[in-house]
Amino acid sequence: MDETQDRVAHRLRELEIKASYTEDLLDQLNLLVYQQQQQIDSLLRQIRQLREQSPDAGAGTPRNLRDELPPHY
Repeated sequence: MDETQDRVAHRLRELEIKASYTEDLLDQLNLLVYQQQQQIDSLLRQIRQLREQSPDAGAGTPRNLRDELPPHY
């Protein structure tokens, strides 16, 4: 009976260790997702600002790439 209790205790310790590592990994992943969302929000703000600075920002018409060709073409 003592051997069975030792096995159960050992298995329980192993599960507690795995749970601890899993919890730590989950915390790290949550932090990473939070940081990525902050970067996405920042990039969206920058895009919005660039669109507002564009000369044809309010026109709503697609740009013609031929208008942007250098003069030597």
